[in-house]
Amino acid sequence: MIGTLQALQTEATTRLELRSNEMDEKIQQSWERFLNPDVVRPHLIMTSVYIFAYEILRDSIIGRIRDFFLNGFNEKGYIIDPKYQTEVLSLNKSPVYASLEWLKRMNAIDQNDTATFDKIKECRNTIVHDFSHLTAATGLPKDFENNFGDMVSLLRKIEVWWIMNVELAVNPDYDGQKIDEDTIMPGPLMSLRILCDVALGSDKQSRLYFERFKQHK
Repeated sequence: MIGTLQALQTEATTRLELRSNEMDEKIQQSWERFLNPDVVRPHLIMTSVYIFAYEILRDSIIGRIRDFFLNGFNEKGYIIDPKYQTEVLSLNKSPVYASLEWLKRMNAIDQNDTATFDKIKECRNTIVHDFSHLTAATGLPKDFENNFGDMVSLLRKIEVWWIMNVELAVNPDYDGQKIDEDTIMPGPLMSLRILCDVALGSDKQSRLYFERFKQHK
């Protein structure tokens, strides 16, 4: 296998050397970005984190509601209340948009949040289906950073709503207590924060969690 990989690397290198003499300046610059690890690696990491964060958000949108309608389980698996179909999934052919509509009716989000999700999803689809963004040939999608920030904000908004209106609302330990929403750190958001620190932080910051984990092992 190693011999095969070395042969492929040699062939690829030879072809690149031949092509470099035939490329115009624009194509040459594109290949330079594509072959530069200092450019490609950060793009691969950032886009991977974006895709992972999108899946966390999607699971929060769909999974939280589905779990809310669980009625236990049996030998066949989880038992989901029939109301999940009539009150949630019936709202849209897409489970994620049906769930967004349910959240909107519960006043957890508004129409602007749905529009924000559309932009977040569009950016995610661009990353997944357009390989040039992953290889840094054309750079990251437009408004990549803004969409990522909006994704984190929307995730937090949904998770905090569930904590405040469901989890704490039925917990007698918090009866009569005033909870500052700004101090709440939802689990999914904490996971995303750790991932960002490990994947995108400085060398010291990225190793912090691992070193502390080893200390308490």
